[in-house]
Amino acid sequence: MHDLEIRHRAGRLVRSSIANAEVGRRLNVPLGSVSYWVHMDRAKRGECPGAHNPLCPRCDGRALDEAAYSYLLGLYLGDGHISHYARVPSLMISCDDAWPGLMDAAEAALRSVFPSNATCRVRSKGSHNVKVYSKHLDCFFPQHGTGKKHDRHIALAPWQHDIVEEYPWELIRGLIHSDGCRIINWTEKTVGGVRKRYEYPRYLFANKSDDIRKIHTNTLNAVGVEWSTPARGCDPFNVSVARRASVALMDLQVGPTY
Repeated sequence: MHDLEIRHRAGRLVRSSIANAEVGRRLNVPLGSVSYWVHMDRAKRGECPGAHNPLCPRCDGRALDEAAYSYLLGLYLGDGHISHYARVPSLMISCDDAWPGLMDAAEAALRSVFPSNATCRVRSKGSHNVKVYSKHLDCFFPQHGTGKKHDRHIALAPWQHDIVEEYPWELIRGLIHSDGCRIINWTEKTVGGVRKRYEYPRYLFANKSDDIRKIHTNTLNAVGVEWSTPARGCDPFNVSVARRASVALMDLQVGPTY
């Protein structure tokens, strides 16, 4: 324990532009103690980096990039997770290392939606978590709750409905980029005695949550995309887009994952 005089002397020395380590040597105090006192002094005066509370569109009415938010909402519903373990909640979007372009798109969306918050990439085995910290994550994503998404009810709030109606393709793109894919199906037929191979593309979206699949299919309906639900065993959790015109529309609006 150190008395107040030592703490005040340390503060005066630091404010006179003397480094924390030098202050510790002069006062025979551990560097960690000096750094902690400096931090607490700055916090009381509101001088710590990041001490400001960034404005929130829901709480403070600041402008929101709604197109970027619709895309980010799709990523969150697919591969996103909000954690409250740290002092400030964090949103993580899991991105496979095989798709660096997707990682860049996810980070760009985070920066557009959270312009005052720093983003980062956390390495994991075969992937990265694109991450942002914010005290207002529950305001942005009221779908957050305990447990897995497919074990609880997921529904869009009225203000989210309005954004999705304005930017439906951005939501679809986020859902496909997180829990979807574009594949090539093929078959062989004998025509005029010649064996021919026929290929045709299709989009698949797979999610165990009935509610999230419904959000996806409702949005597909809104933009005129035909879809079906092929069953895997007894649990039809896949949404398929295979009609040629619908696939062409998806190719135009969603684009490749890269």
